[in-house]
Amino acid sequence: MYSIRTTECFDDWFMGLRDIRARVRIQTRIDRLEMGNPGDSKSVGGGIVELRINYGPGYRVYYVQRGEVLVVLLCGGDKSSQQNDIARAKEISSALDLE
Repeated sequence: MYSIRTTECFDDWFMGLRDIRARVRIQTRIDRLEMGNPGDSKSVGGGIVELRINYGPGYRVYYVQRGEVLVVLLCGGDKSSQQNDIARAKEISSALDLE
């Protein structure tokens, strides 16, 4: 089981989603990630992994694993903003101070 932490960027994006069903689906994926089952995901470089949620506009959640038990949710977006979101996730990841 992993410990999940979030960034302010992720929290703002997630809480800003108007589609309640999308929030439920994304939270379900995060719960599965916490149990060690990321499902549909791929590495996007720099140690960052993209969770792909096939619902609505194609939601994406970007995370990085630090150590054996910590996963940090960096930011989120959808297919239309994918390249910008990946760049933002890389910036956030490099600036993380976990202690």
